[in-house]
Amino acid sequence: MTSNLMQAVRIHQYGGPEELRLEQLPVPVPKPEEVLIRVHAVGVLPVDWAYRQGLMKEHVPLQLPFISGSAVAGVVADVGSHVSKFRKGQAVFGRASQGACAEFITTTVDTLASLPPNLSFREAATISGGATTAWMALFAHGHLQPGQRVLVHAAAGGVGSYAVQLAKWKGAEVIGTCSGDHIDYVKSLGADTVIDYRTTRFEDRVHDVDLVLDGVGGDTLERSWSIVKRGGTLLSLVDVPSTERAQQLGITARFSNELAPDTVFQQIGQLIADGQIKAPVGREFPLHEIRQAHELCQTGHGRGRIVLRVAD
Repeated sequence: MTSNLMQAVRIHQYGGPEELRLEQLPVPVPKPEEVLIRVHAVGVLPVDWAYRQGLMKEHVPLQLPFISGSAVAGVVADVGSHVSKFRKGQAVFGRASQGACAEFITTTVDTLASLPPNLSFREAATISGGATTAWMALFAHGHLQPGQRVLVHAAAGGVGSYAVQLAKWKGAEVIGTCSGDHIDYVKSLGADTVIDYRTTRFEDRVHDVDLVLDGVGGDTLERSWSIVKRGGTLLSLVDVPSTERAQQLGITARFSNELAPDTVFQQIGQLIADGQIKAPVGREFPLHEIRQAHELCQTGHGRGRIVLRVAD
Protein backbone atom coordinates (compact mmCIF):
# COMPACT_ATOMS: atom_id res chain seq x y z
CA MET A 1 0.00 0.00 0.00
CA THR A 2 1.68 3.16 -1.21
CA SER A 3 -0.69 5.60 0.47
CA ASN A 4 -2.86 5.63 3.56
CA LEU A 5 -5.57 7.57 1.70
CA MET A 6 -8.29 6.16 -0.54
CA GLN A 7 -11.36 7.16 -2.50
CA ALA A 8 -14.77 6.29 -1.07
CA VAL A 9 -18.39 7.17 -1.82
CA ARG A 10 -20.26 8.44 1.23
CA ILE A 11 -23.76 9.70 1.92
CA HIS A 12 -23.96 12.62 4.37
CA GLN A 13 -27.71 13.19 4.15
CA TYR A 14 -30.62 11.27 2.66
CA GLY A 15 -31.72 12.24 -0.83
CA GLY A 16 -31.18 11.69 -4.54
CA PRO A 17 -28.10 10.48 -6.43
CA GLU A 18 -26.50 13.89 -5.93
CA GLU A 19 -25.95 12.90 -2.27
CA LEU A 20 -23.39 10.28 -3.36
CA ARG A 21 -20.08 12.03 -2.73
CA LEU A 22 -16.72 10.73 -3.88
CA GLU A 23 -14.29 11.66 -1.10
CA GLN A 24 -10.74 11.02 -0.01
CA LEU A 25 -10.55 9.21 3.32
CA PRO A 26 -7.94 7.38 5.38
CA VAL A 27 -7.64 3.68 4.62
CA PRO A 28 -9.43 1.92 7.51
CA VAL A 29 -7.63 -0.41 9.90
CA PRO A 30 -9.28 -3.79 10.53
CA LYS A 31 -10.42 -4.66 14.04
CA PRO A 32 -9.32 -8.04 15.45
CA GLU A 33 -12.34 -9.84 13.93
CA GLU A 34 -12.24 -8.00 10.58
CA VAL A 35 -10.34 -8.07 7.29
CA LEU A 36 -9.23 -5.19 5.11
CA ILE A 37 -10.27 -5.69 1.48
CA ARG A 38 -8.84 -4.01 -1.60
CA VAL A 39 -12.09 -3.65 -3.51
CA HIS A 40 -12.18 -4.60 -7.19
CA ALA A 41 -15.93 -4.58 -7.96
CA VAL A 42 -19.23 -3.68 -6.30
CA GLY A 43 -22.74 -4.71 -7.29
CA VAL A 44 -25.36 -1.94 -7.23
CA LEU A 45 -28.55 -3.17 -5.53
CA PRO A 46 -32.01 -1.57 -5.41
CA VAL A 47 -31.68 -1.47 -1.63
CA ASP A 48 -28.66 0.82 -2.07
CA TRP A 49 -30.76 3.66 -3.46
CA ALA A 50 -33.48 2.90 -0.90
CA TYR A 51 -30.91 3.43 1.86
CA ARG A 52 -29.65 6.57 0.11
CA GLN A 53 -33.13 8.08 -0.02
CA GLY A 54 -33.82 7.23 3.62
CA LEU A 55 -36.59 4.76 2.81
CA MET A 56 -35.08 2.20 5.18
CA LYS A 57 -34.15 4.47 8.08
CA GLU A 58 -37.08 3.44 10.28
CA HIS A 59 -36.15 -0.24 9.97
CA VAL A 60 -32.38 -0.07 9.51
CA PRO A 61 -31.05 3.21 10.90
CA LEU A 62 -27.57 4.01 9.63
CA GLN A 63 -25.21 6.51 11.16
CA LEU A 64 -24.51 9.36 8.75
CA PRO A 65 -22.23 9.67 6.91
CA PHE A 66 -22.03 6.09 5.62
CA ILE A 67 -20.31 4.37 2.72
CA SER A 68 -22.75 3.12 0.09
CA GLY A 69 -23.10 -0.47 -1.07
CA SER A 70 -22.63 -3.99 0.28
CA ALA A 71 -22.10 -6.48 -2.58
CA VAL A 72 -18.34 -6.69 -2.85
CA ALA A 73 -15.50 -8.60 -4.48
CA GLY A 74 -11.81 -7.97 -3.93
CA VAL A 75 -8.57 -9.12 -2.35
CA VAL A 76 -7.71 -9.35 1.34
CA ALA A 77 -5.12 -6.66 2.05
CA ASP A 78 -4.80 -7.24 5.80
CA VAL A 79 -6.36 -9.42 8.49
CA GLY A 80 -7.30 -8.74 12.09
CA SER A 81 -5.53 -10.62 14.87
CA HIS A 82 -8.52 -12.94 15.48
CA VAL A 83 -9.11 -13.88 11.84
CA SER A 84 -8.06 -17.32 10.64
CA LYS A 85 -10.63 -17.87 7.88
CA PHE A 86 -8.77 -15.78 5.27
CA ARG A 87 -5.19 -14.78 4.58
CA LYS A 88 -3.59 -11.71 3.06
CA GLY A 89 -3.68 -11.82 -0.74
CA GLN A 90 -6.72 -14.11 -0.91
CA ALA A 91 -9.50 -13.18 -3.37
CA VAL A 92 -12.92 -13.02 -1.70
CA PHE A 93 -16.49 -11.92 -2.33
CA GLY A 94 -19.68 -11.49 -0.34
CA ARG A 95 -21.63 -8.97 1.71
CA ALA A 96 -19.69 -6.15 3.33
CA SER A 97 -20.85 -5.10 6.79
CA GLN A 98 -19.81 -1.42 6.66
CA GLY A 99 -20.24 -0.30 3.06
CA ALA A 100 -18.51 -1.40 -0.14
CA CYS A 101 -18.06 1.61 -2.45
CA ALA A 102 -14.48 2.44 -1.58
CA GLU A 103 -11.00 1.42 -2.66
CA PHE A 104 -10.51 -0.28 0.70
CA ILE A 105 -13.09 -1.49 3.21
CA THR A 106 -13.10 -3.34 6.50
CA THR A 107 -15.71 -6.00 7.15
CA THR A 108 -16.46 -8.96 9.34
CA VAL A 109 -15.77 -12.32 7.70
CA ASP A 110 -19.01 -14.22 8.39
CA THR A 111 -20.55 -13.22 5.04
CA LEU A 112 -17.43 -13.58 2.90
CA ALA A 113 -16.42 -16.53 0.75
CA SER A 114 -13.29 -17.48 -1.13
CA LEU A 115 -13.38 -16.57 -4.83
CA PRO A 116 -13.08 -19.62 -7.12
CA PRO A 117 -10.05 -19.28 -9.45
CA ASN A 118 -12.10 -18.99 -12.66
CA LEU A 119 -14.67 -16.53 -11.31
CA SER A 120 -14.03 -12.84 -12.09
CA PHE A 121 -14.47 -10.03 -9.58
CA ARG A 122 -17.22 -8.45 -11.69
CA GLU A 123 -19.11 -11.76 -11.77
CA ALA A 124 -18.68 -12.26 -8.03
CA ALA A 125 -20.02 -8.77 -7.32
CA THR A 126 -23.43 -9.84 -8.69
CA ILE A 127 -23.90 -12.65 -6.17
CA SER A 128 -24.70 -10.86 -2.89
CA GLY A 129 -28.23 -9.46 -3.01
CA GLY A 130 -28.79 -11.20 -6.35
CA ALA A 131 -28.08 -14.91 -6.34
CA THR A 132 -28.22 -15.10 -2.54
CA THR A 133 -31.62 -13.40 -2.44
CA ALA A 134 -32.96 -15.75 -5.11
CA TRP A 135 -31.47 -18.77 -3.34
CA MET A 136 -32.98 -17.97 0.06
CA ALA A 137 -36.39 -17.25 -1.48
CA LEU A 138 -36.56 -20.33 -3.70
CA PHE A 139 -34.95 -22.88 -1.42
CA ALA A 140 -35.01 -21.68 2.21
CA HIS A 141 -38.50 -20.13 2.08
CA GLY A 142 -40.12 -21.62 -1.03
CA HIS A 143 -38.77 -25.16 -0.52
CA LEU A 144 -38.73 -25.54 -4.30
CA GLN A 145 -38.76 -29.11 -5.60
CA PRO A 146 -37.98 -30.60 -9.03
CA GLY A 147 -40.97 -30.58 -11.35
CA GLN A 148 -42.76 -27.68 -9.66
CA ARG A 149 -43.91 -24.62 -11.59
CA VAL A 150 -42.35 -21.27 -10.70
CA LEU A 151 -43.28 -17.77 -11.85
CA VAL A 152 -40.49 -15.21 -11.53
CA HIS A 153 -41.50 -11.56 -11.85
CA ALA A 154 -38.84 -9.07 -13.02
CA ALA A 155 -37.02 -12.05 -14.51
CA ALA A 156 -34.42 -9.90 -16.29
CA GLY A 157 -33.24 -8.11 -13.14
CA GLY A 158 -30.38 -8.78 -10.77
CA VAL A 159 -32.40 -11.19 -8.62
CA GLY A 160 -34.71 -12.51 -11.34
CA SER A 161 -31.83 -13.45 -13.65
CA TYR A 162 -30.47 -15.71 -10.93
CA ALA A 163 -33.90 -16.98 -9.83
CA VAL A 164 -34.68 -18.26 -13.34
CA GLN A 165 -31.36 -20.10 -13.54
CA LEU A 166 -31.44 -21.53 -10.03
CA ALA A 167 -35.01 -22.77 -10.46
CA LYS A 168 -34.03 -24.51 -13.71
CA TRP A 169 -30.93 -25.95 -12.03
CA LYS A 170 -33.27 -27.41 -9.41
CA GLY A 171 -35.42 -28.99 -12.11
CA ALA A 172 -38.45 -26.69 -11.99
CA GLU A 173 -40.59 -25.40 -14.85
CA VAL A 174 -39.91 -21.66 -15.01
CA ILE A 175 -42.14 -18.85 -16.23
CA GLY A 176 -40.71 -15.34 -16.30
CA THR A 177 -42.23 -11.90 -16.74
CA CYS A 178 -40.27 -9.00 -18.22
CA SER A 179 -40.58 -6.24 -20.82
CA GLY A 180 -40.53 -7.20 -24.48
CA ASP A 181 -36.95 -6.11 -25.10
CA HIS A 182 -35.70 -8.60 -22.49
CA ILE A 183 -37.63 -11.68 -23.68
CA ASP A 184 -34.74 -13.25 -25.60
CA TYR A 185 -32.41 -12.61 -22.66
CA VAL A 186 -34.73 -14.33 -20.16
CA LYS A 187 -35.17 -17.26 -22.55
CA SER A 188 -31.38 -17.53 -22.75
CA LEU A 189 -31.33 -17.98 -18.97
CA GLY A 190 -33.46 -21.10 -19.36
CA ALA A 191 -37.03 -19.88 -18.82
CA ASP A 192 -39.59 -22.24 -20.38
CA THR A 193 -42.15 -19.47 -20.89
CA VAL A 194 -41.59 -15.70 -20.97
CA ILE A 195 -44.44 -13.17 -20.76
CA ASP A 196 -44.18 -9.52 -21.82
CA TYR A 197 -45.92 -7.77 -18.95
CA ARG A 198 -46.48 -4.66 -21.08
CA THR A 199 -48.71 -6.48 -23.59
CA THR A 200 -50.05 -9.49 -21.69
CA ARG A 201 -51.61 -9.92 -18.28
CA PHE A 202 -49.77 -12.86 -16.79
CA GLU A 203 -52.87 -14.07 -14.91
CA ASP A 204 -54.55 -14.63 -18.28
CA ARG A 205 -51.75 -17.01 -19.29
CA VAL A 206 -50.70 -18.73 -16.08
CA HIS A 207 -52.59 -20.69 -13.41
CA ASP A 208 -51.86 -23.28 -10.72
CA VAL A 209 -48.30 -22.17 -10.00
CA ASP A 210 -46.47 -23.79 -7.09
CA LEU A 211 -44.33 -20.75 -6.33
CA VAL A 212 -44.42 -17.07 -7.27
CA LEU A 213 -41.35 -14.91 -6.63
CA ASP A 214 -42.37 -11.25 -6.73
CA GLY A 215 -39.69 -8.61 -7.06
CA VAL A 216 -42.07 -5.82 -8.11
CA GLY A 217 -44.78 -5.47 -5.45
CA GLY A 218 -47.91 -3.35 -5.64
CA ASP A 219 -50.32 -4.33 -8.40
CA THR A 220 -48.08 -7.17 -9.56
CA LEU A 221 -48.22 -8.78 -6.12
CA GLU A 222 -51.98 -8.22 -5.90
CA ARG A 223 -52.60 -9.95 -9.23
CA SER A 224 -50.32 -12.85 -8.29
CA TRP A 225 -52.59 -14.20 -5.56
CA SER A 226 -55.01 -15.77 -8.03
CA ILE A 227 -52.43 -17.87 -9.87
CA VAL A 228 -50.96 -19.71 -6.86
CA LYS A 229 -52.33 -23.23 -6.47
CA ARG A 230 -53.68 -24.37 -3.12
CA GLY A 231 -50.72 -25.45 -1.01
CA GLY A 232 -48.43 -23.20 -3.04
CA THR A 233 -46.26 -20.27 -2.00
CA LEU A 234 -46.25 -16.55 -2.75
CA LEU A 235 -43.00 -14.78 -1.87
CA SER A 236 -42.39 -11.05 -2.19
CA LEU A 237 -39.05 -9.31 -2.02
CA VAL A 238 -40.77 -5.92 -1.85
CA ASP A 239 -44.05 -6.03 0.10
CA VAL A 240 -45.42 -7.97 3.07
CA PRO A 241 -48.29 -10.19 1.87
CA SER A 242 -51.37 -10.67 4.06
CA THR A 243 -51.14 -13.83 6.18
CA GLU A 244 -54.93 -13.75 6.67
CA ARG A 245 -55.53 -13.78 2.94
CA ALA A 246 -53.00 -16.57 2.54
CA GLN A 247 -54.82 -18.70 5.11
CA GLN A 248 -58.14 -18.12 3.34
CA LEU A 249 -56.63 -19.27 0.05
CA GLY A 250 -54.78 -22.20 1.57
CA ILE A 251 -51.35 -20.97 0.53
CA THR A 252 -48.17 -19.73 2.19
CA ALA A 253 -47.31 -16.06 1.69
CA ARG A 254 -44.41 -14.15 3.17
CA PHE A 255 -41.90 -11.36 2.74
CA SER A 256 -38.56 -12.94 1.86
CA ASN A 257 -35.63 -10.96 3.20
CA GLU A 258 -33.43 -13.40 5.09
CA LEU A 259 -29.71 -12.87 4.54
CA ALA A 260 -27.67 -15.81 3.29
CA PRO A 261 -24.83 -17.43 5.27
CA ASP A 262 -21.32 -17.77 3.86
CA THR A 263 -21.98 -21.39 2.86
CA VAL A 264 -24.57 -20.21 0.33
CA PHE A 265 -22.12 -17.67 -1.11
CA GLN A 266 -19.57 -20.43 -1.56
CA GLN A 267 -22.03 -22.83 -3.19
CA ILE A 268 -23.31 -20.22 -5.65
CA GLY A 269 -19.79 -19.13 -6.53
CA GLN A 270 -18.92 -22.73 -7.34
CA LEU A 271 -22.04 -23.17 -9.49
CA ILE A 272 -20.96 -20.19 -11.60
CA ALA A 273 -17.34 -21.33 -11.72
CA ASP A 274 -18.51 -24.78 -12.88
CA GLY A 275 -20.65 -23.25 -15.63
CA GLN A 276 -23.96 -24.51 -14.24
CA ILE A 277 -25.32 -20.97 -14.02
CA LYS A 278 -23.94 -17.68 -15.29
CA ALA A 279 -23.44 -14.36 -13.54
CA PRO A 280 -25.73 -11.71 -15.08
CA VAL A 281 -23.28 -8.81 -15.27
CA GLY A 282 -25.21 -5.81 -16.60
CA ARG A 283 -23.98 -2.27 -17.26
CA GLU A 284 -20.61 -1.43 -15.79
CA PHE A 285 -19.53 1.96 -14.44
CA PRO A 286 -16.30 3.25 -12.88
CA LEU A 287 -16.65 4.20 -9.22
CA HIS A 288 -16.72 7.93 -9.99
CA GLU A 289 -19.89 7.40 -12.08
CA ILE A 290 -21.84 5.89 -9.20
CA ARG A 291 -24.57 8.53 -9.52
CA GLN A 292 -25.36 7.35 -13.06
CA ALA A 293 -25.33 3.76 -11.81
CA HIS A 294 -27.87 4.59 -9.10
CA GLU A 295 -30.06 6.45 -11.58
CA LEU A 296 -30.14 3.43 -13.89
CA CYS A 297 -30.81 1.05 -11.02
CA GLN A 298 -33.67 3.21 -9.79
CA THR A 299 -35.50 2.94 -13.13
CA GLY A 300 -36.04 -0.75 -12.43
CA HIS A 301 -35.60 -1.55 -16.12
CA GLY A 302 -32.01 -2.73 -16.28
CA ARG A 303 -30.81 -6.17 -17.37
CA GLY A 304 -28.81 -8.21 -14.89
CA ARG A 305 -26.81 -6.55 -12.12
CA ILE A 306 -25.16 -3.15 -12.49
CA VAL A 307 -21.51 -3.35 -11.45
CA LEU A 308 -19.08 -0.65 -10.32
CA ARG A 309 -15.44 -1.14 -11.32
CA VAL A 310 -13.20 0.00 -8.48
CA ALA A 311 -9.85 -1.58 -9.40
CA ASP A 312 -8.61 -3.41 -12.49
